[in-house]
Amino acid sequence: MPVITTTDELARFCAAQAEADFITVDTEFMRERTYWSRLCLAQIGGPMEAVAVDPLAEGIDLAPLHALLENPRVLKVFHAARQDVEIFVHATGRVPMPMVDTQVMAMVCGFGDSASYETLVAQLTGERLDKGSRFTDWARRPLTPRQVEYALGDVTHLRRVYVELAARIARLGRETWLQDDMAALTDPRTYTSDPEEIWKRLKFKADKPRALALIRALAIWREREAQRLNVPRGRVLKDEALMEIVHHAPKTVDELAHVRGLNGGFAEGRAGATVLEVLAEAQALPSSACPPREPRRVLPQGAAATLDLLKVLLHHVSDEKGVAARLIASSDDLEAFVADASDVRFLTGWRREMFGEQALALKSGALAVSVRDGRIVTCPVG
Repeated sequence: MPVITTTDELARFCAAQAEADFITVDTEFMRERTYWSRLCLAQIGGPMEAVAVDPLAEGIDLAPLHALLENPRVLKVFHAARQDVEIFVHATGRVPMPMVDTQVMAMVCGFGDSASYETLVAQLTGERLDKGSRFTDWARRPLTPRQVEYALGDVTHLRRVYVELAARIARLGRETWLQDDMAALTDPRTYTSDPEEIWKRLKFKADKPRALALIRALAIWREREAQRLNVPRGRVLKDEALMEIVHHAPKTVDELAHVRGLNGGFAEGRAGATVLEVLAEAQALPSSACPPREPRRVLPQGAAATLDLLKVLLHHVSDEKGVAARLIASSDDLEAFVADASDVRFLTGWRREMFGEQALALKSGALAVSVRDGRIVTCPVG
């Protein structure tokens, strides 16, 4: 039963897994032409067998699968879980719980910032994966035997990867670290795109409140339109074109038509008319309703050198303790620390003990970083 195509088969399989301590989960999906991912296959690995569930099979109801993913007694093990979990959250509104991500587990164990599944399988099981089917058309039926074999490999080897990583974390006593860093992945808000907030993810240089109001208004319209049509937001309006529109702030169809980066006929169509209305409404907002400028982080003189030293110290600690550097501190964390921010992540909890105290000592001149026999070493000053 490697591929399940009926609700009865799915119900029997899921009932058998309800007593398992954990199951491994992966998906294959298509998203190139849609806003929402289209689930094409869901792979589940239990203690004794692994199957691929075909959500495109005629008449199949995925309710037994959703119930298994929400079973509080069964741990769900993913690798690089975000996109997989997003699919289930979109379908049910709920995050599969309890769950764990082996990519996060690997970071806690020192396998680097974003260890791939292939890397972990090779290092922890000695197996080599055939990834030749990764970019095949998963929506096309019938599936080939090679596709099915590839898909099942993403959950069968994951069992051993999880067991090995869990044992290492237990030996190191880092269970609470894992819980802390799984918090974002278990928060339903991680998987929802709020049209009202999406504009904050755009990379733009504008900092005048009126320009920010235009960016916000256009981004909200684009996100809602992409969701309504179920197409990628770039198909509605590319980021570059959005910024060009804001820069020129057109008021007429003719002015909009001359903005670079717009598809032919955009300005004359319904979308163009709507964009002009959105711009007009944003232009009419009182100043108090425009987004405020983001406060710029001001770094002290000589901050670049301090940042470089902190990065050296961070990588030294990462190597010494066997923890991914990104898990300890990000570049933004280091910049905030140099700028004397009060809410730096690595100044609390296990991160402070591992790295924060040394960073404070280095910043105050109480710790020196040097090279000895080709290796970074630290020593107290004075």
